[in-house]
Amino acid sequence: MADRTGPAGTRPGTAVGTGAARPGADGGVDAGAGAPAAGPGRQPVASVAPVPTRGPVGGWRSPRGRERLLQLGFLVPAVVYLLLFFGYPIVQNVLMGFQEYTTRTFYTGEAPWVGLDNYATVMSSNVFGTALLNTVLFTVGSIVGQFVIGLAIAVFFQRRFPLSKTLRSLLLLPWLIPLIASAAVWRWILDQDNGALNEFLGVIGVADRPGWLTSTSLALIAVIGVNIWIGIPFNTTILYGGLQDIPRELYEAAALDGATGWRAFRHVTWPLLRPVVNVVLVLGVVYTIKVLDIILGLTNGGPANATHTIATQAYHLSFREFKFGEGAAMGNILIIISLVFALLYLRAARRAPAG
Repeated sequence: MADRTGPAGTRPGTAVGTGAARPGADGGVDAGAGAPAAGPGRQPVASVAPVPTRGPVGGWRSPRGRERLLQLGFLVPAVVYLLLFFGYPIVQNVLMGFQEYTTRTFYTGEAPWVGLDNYATVMSSNVFGTALLNTVLFTVGSIVGQFVIGLAIAVFFQRRFPLSKTLRSLLLLPWLIPLIASAAVWRWILDQDNGALNEFLGVIGVADRPGWLTSTSLALIAVIGVNIWIGIPFNTTILYGGLQDIPRELYEAAALDGATGWRAFRHVTWPLLRPVVNVVLVLGVVYTIKVLDIILGLTNGGPANATHTIATQAYHLSFREFKFGEGAAMGNILIIISLVFALLYLRAARRAPAG
């Protein structure tokens, strides 16, 4: 009778080795339980490392989940605010620019689609060319004046002297006063008959009393001057902060090479201040190009449209003539001009050499 044994004399169903594989004490597989013993001419069997098990993925109650929930708690209100108070008005204004939106729309709810007719109407009017030119002159004059004076004051306050902190605080007053209040004060100062400026000119011997706000040749200059006065604190504050970030050691090293005064400003201060200058100029243009309250408070766009800008024209079309569609079209033109300038300037600043 044949012997029914397996390899090496084992019975069928019996595992090769000393016995079946048993779980180890740490939950893994005991290599010595089911593996054949190492011997001459036989490869030793490597031990099997325990496979780590992944715990359940943490939900909102885990530390990471609570952190993300906190982040969303800060982010969602800001997004909702931007969508409600910036996104919706912009979208609505763009749509109104393509509609015949008048006071009748409030009663009937009808605003016929007119396409580009509103844009054609406002751009072909006699006021548009004057408003566009005044906008350019007002923006360029204000930005140049604010930046140059603000930079000069910021450089001056780098020196330490008595009451320097107090004077820096007082510089913020024009920026903190409500614009309508500032316009009212300056309207009194620049009044032709009883203004403080003309009274001072009369004291020093100037007999002629200029009509600062009534002359077509002086009104825009006067408005630009007032806007420069209002914008100086912003420029000074931002530029002064940028100057404080420049290490003093660089000026000391430049002085050893003979670079002092203007040369130090040109080769040390200006290159390192350029990122701050970019921010100041872009924000200044975007703010100045849409100035409305100062012009309305001083001249109301007059005399003879001498201080009329695109912003004031949009206001007059919408809230004086109640042509909301044309006013929205004028406002959209102003937005496009601001975006084009910002993109072109930032692109040119990025390509400019660092030194």
